[in-house]
Amino acid sequence: MNLVILDRDGVINEDSDDYIKSPDEWHPIPGSIEAIAKLSQAGYTVAVATNQSGIGRGYYSLETLQAMHHKMNSLVKAAGGKISCICFCPHTPDDHCDCRKPKPGLVHQIEKQLSCNAKGAWFVGDTAKDIEVAQACDCQPVLVNTGKGQRTLQKGLVLDGVRVVENLLEFADFLIKD
Repeated sequence: MNLVILDRDGVINEDSDDYIKSPDEWHPIPGSIEAIAKLSQAGYTVAVATNQSGIGRGYYSLETLQAMHHKMNSLVKAAGGKISCICFCPHTPDDHCDCRKPKPGLVHQIEKQLSCNAKGAWFVGDTAKDIEVAQACDCQPVLVNTGKGQRTLQKGLVLDGVRVVENLLEFADFLIKD
């Protein structure tokens, strides 16, 4: 299985330090929906691993999160693509769970749902937490400059072996060419 794991906020959709709290606030980053469709059409299995502590903080409900994911899935499907699974962590950092990135729980959930091993998979994110979980799970880390990607680069948190791309579409084009 050619697996690509994507963070959501800042990679697929515009991010906000105030959280994305409704489907109306959920806006795809230009090219991201097309990128997922291209990856799907090229034979890649696309999964999403996303921290969603807004649920644990009471900013939005599980139903609202599901509505945001329905919107995302509908746009991807309309573009000819597919997201095979979405795993999310609803907890706050104070919960000390195993699923909040940079811990590996979301990747393990993806492996279980898709009956696969994520070792060697591509993991695309915009924060140091995404890079950390990718490396901890033996995935190939990619940092996008969208979302918090520029902030992450400015902090000097990107290590050797991390591919840096402008956005998800540039990554998809790179991967499909290879």
